[in-house]
Amino acid sequence: MAEARSAVATPRVQKKDLGTTDSFDDLVKSYRQMIIRNYFRFRNSIRNGVWPTSTNNLGVACGFSLYLLEYEPASAHALTSRLKQAVAALPLPSKTPKWLANLVGSVGISFVFFVILMKVRQYLLRILLAYRGWMYENIREVSLKNKLWGLTVKFVSGYQPSLYSCQRSLPRMPVPPLDETLSKLLDSLKPLCSEEEFKDYSKQAQDFEGSIGPRLQRLLYLKSWWAPNYVSDWWERYVYLMSRCPLVINSNYYALDHYIWTPTSSQVARAANVMHSILSMKRCIDREELQPLLLRNTIPICMAQYERLFSTVRVPGEEIDEMLHFDSQESRHIVVWRQGLFYQLSIYDDKNQLLSVTVLEKYFQDIIDDANKHKESVSESERSVAALTGLPRTDWAHILRDHFKSGINKDNMDLINKAICMVVLSDKVPESISDKGKMLLHSDGRTLWCDKSVNVFFFPDGQCGLNVEHSMADAPVMGHVWEYAMTMEVIERRYLESGQVMPPPKSFKPGDTTHPRRIIWDITDSLEKEINKAFLFNQKNNDDLDLVIRDHTKFGKGVIKKAKVSPDAFIQISLQLAYYRHTGRFCQTYEASATRLYQNGRTETVRSCTEETAAFVRAMVNAKLPKEELLQRLRVAGTRHQKLYRDAMNGLGIDRHLFALFVVSKGLGYESQFLESVMRRPWTLSTSQQPQQQIQANTPDINLEPFRKMCSPGGGFGPVSDEGYGVSYMLPTEYNIFFHVSSKRSCPTTDSSKFADLIFKSMDEIRLLFDDSKLDS
Repeated sequence: MAEARSAVATPRVQKKDLGTTDSFDDLVKSYRQMIIRNYFRFRNSIRNGVWPTSTNNLGVACGFSLYLLEYEPASAHALTSRLKQAVAALPLPSKTPKWLANLVGSVGISFVFFVILMKVRQYLLRILLAYRGWMYENIREVSLKNKLWGLTVKFVSGYQPSLYSCQRSLPRMPVPPLDETLSKLLDSLKPLCSEEEFKDYSKQAQDFEGSIGPRLQRLLYLKSWWAPNYVSDWWERYVYLMSRCPLVINSNYYALDHYIWTPTSSQVARAANVMHSILSMKRCIDREELQPLLLRNTIPICMAQYERLFSTVRVPGEEIDEMLHFDSQESRHIVVWRQGLFYQLSIYDDKNQLLSVTVLEKYFQDIIDDANKHKESVSESERSVAALTGLPRTDWAHILRDHFKSGINKDNMDLINKAICMVVLSDKVPESISDKGKMLLHSDGRTLWCDKSVNVFFFPDGQCGLNVEHSMADAPVMGHVWEYAMTMEVIERRYLESGQVMPPPKSFKPGDTTHPRRIIWDITDSLEKEINKAFLFNQKNNDDLDLVIRDHTKFGKGVIKKAKVSPDAFIQISLQLAYYRHTGRFCQTYEASATRLYQNGRTETVRSCTEETAAFVRAMVNAKLPKEELLQRLRVAGTRHQKLYRDAMNGLGIDRHLFALFVVSKGLGYESQFLESVMRRPWTLSTSQQPQQQIQANTPDINLEPFRKMCSPGGGFGPVSDEGYGVSYMLPTEYNIFFHVSSKRSCPTTDSSKFADLIFKSMDEIRLLFDDSKLDS
């Protein structure tokens, strides 16, 4: 049907030579940039390898030992004598000058001392960081023991770590004892099962513990001794990459910008500023200039996921997908979508500097103008190629194999795969914040390139948001970058009164740039049919999603904390009360928790439907107990939830351990009815609290309180179960809480708006248990 055409859209053609050979100056410049990049990589690898010591320690040790050998101060006679004995023992030629022998000896001795010091500090820090007593203590009532521990950690840690400096010093995640995991599992099932079902699970667990369980456990112990993390690699491979479901709604998640404030109504200006902030953050990640995040300004967490945030793509496979990541030498452009047309835009000038915001603003406007000019001449199917990425993974893999493995289509796929990220310049304005969330989560079925790690979405009125592929990193990691971009717009003046970007200083001298280049597809008749089918498939799935975003403004975490209840526990208990009123029963509930206190840690599940929570919910519904008794039960349930959350962060959860046992059993060919039945139980409620103010870990002097009306509602995701709900929530200020509630319209028993109403009602009723006179104090 369509023929291969020129991949360059006029009039935006680079006017200098577009031949296949580079000039001598270009080659020199390219090699110079490569040498610089390799130098910084080598320097960073050395810094990370020796941290928490520093190469400066080696220089000081060399200088000090050489001083002792040359000047032999009387005050250090004993130490000087030992150094001389060590130098005399070196296998040097007999005629070696004294000064040279002293120099060689001081370097050798200092190097040995440095290596010993480095290893001692690294292992000592790992031992210190394995301690978890601090987490179970009230942050306002820190014991002397934990204060001394914190001071020791700071002393041993050294100073100025780079992004990945702390990785070697992080402890490995422990494998929980088998009997404890089984006991916790059965406790979590009590409020969910009938008496007969619970007896059956108890018998299965007992049989498992007495048969193959110990052998599987021993294999996990073996893996935990040599692997950085005993479960994270399996989690990525078998949960994410082997999933055959479409990424849209089922895996990818979205994030919103500011709630009721937009810094400019200009789409291209907003796109230029936000993208410049994101690209600046990426450059900091590439150079490892971003400091690792610290809990309580002391305890480092794993930063490994930052490496694959950008320049990453999930390539579909017939049985398992493949994660591809490209370094900064291969990935030096973004791909921009407008009206179904794709454009390649290099984000560096010929001086290897990021394009300025004014240049980005101009190029984004050029792309809009060019797309408006050519959209009528491009077929509907060619403007819907992205719909293919929303198909089930095996279907998409077959189409990729048949239509994108040669010719211009292969070249285009390579361009998109190697792009830093996708940028979407939408031509549709969302009607409401819930409509905005739906557009970011699944768009119109032919806009988002779901395989890319990040799609940055800009609306015509200046609003924006993200769609993020989940397998390469968890939400808090991308949330850190997004929070930086949003915060910089608030605390810095980045726009003129006209809404255009603030131009760079007059002293700024940009280099030559490469103009945007349109990507043109070769659409055959068979490919056109596949694209049209994919578009219809996506539309059907999109229409089935019921998403509502609400802002609870009657109170926020400030009131909850004054009542001496954990805000997260308060919301989780409110969710259980809302669901019980909605259905008359309890359900298995998933709350995500991070395990980044360990090497390569990702997430663990908090099973938040506990016996204590169920007892409180029943008492609230029956309304027979006095308020004081209900409040006491609430606090007991909240304390229990906090304990479970902390255990999950400490690697003492239930579900990752069970998952790893399940993987090992399958690898050995065992069939375990117990593991099968436990793993297949549906997560009817899938919940997550979104982190905020991560930027203050690197910029602690920023006071965000005056800007609380400009806060972000966070983001959300689709329901894990077709018969359940996905609930994401954020507590951005002391005074409000945002909720993102999703479900499937095809399920007759779910209704996102109704469930959101019940959540608010439950929260407000629990709030009435608090003594207002004590809250005001």
